[in-house]
Amino acid sequence: MTDYQQQPDSYWKEKLTPEQYRILREKGTELPFSGSLNTMTEKGMYSCGACGQELFSSTAKYHSRSDWPSFWQAMDSSKIELHDDDSHGMNRVEVTCSRCGSHLGHVFEDSQQPTGQSFCINSCALNFNDINDKKEKNE
Repeated sequence: MTDYQQQPDSYWKEKLTPEQYRILREKGTELPFSGSLNTMTEKGMYSCGACGQELFSSTAKYHSRSDWPSFWQAMDSSKIELHDDDSHGMNRVEVTCSRCGSHLGHVFEDSQQPTGQSFCINSCALNFNDINDKKEKNE
């Protein structure tokens, strides 16, 4: 099994597109409304764009008007890590993948959601796996 935490920058630069590298490895943010997964409503799983670990289910996705795909909970809390982020003159909580350490986005308080949280994740940091694709492969 690959130890993604120990991979050098050269590994990630070869594996990821320049935009994915900027977001996942350099803690960037995609432009508002630019992400391909922001308005997606299909059923399936969202996985880390760097290592493929499943992170969020479409059942927890909602339209938050934040301009990025939003989820009210992670699929399994052990698959993400939360870190204080005081960059850019703001106090936020960064969300990273627990397997590879890649930056995914941020989590904010949201009293409208069952968990009181809103995980605002960059589309570029995620891959979407359609539930219908899995069913077809198993048949």
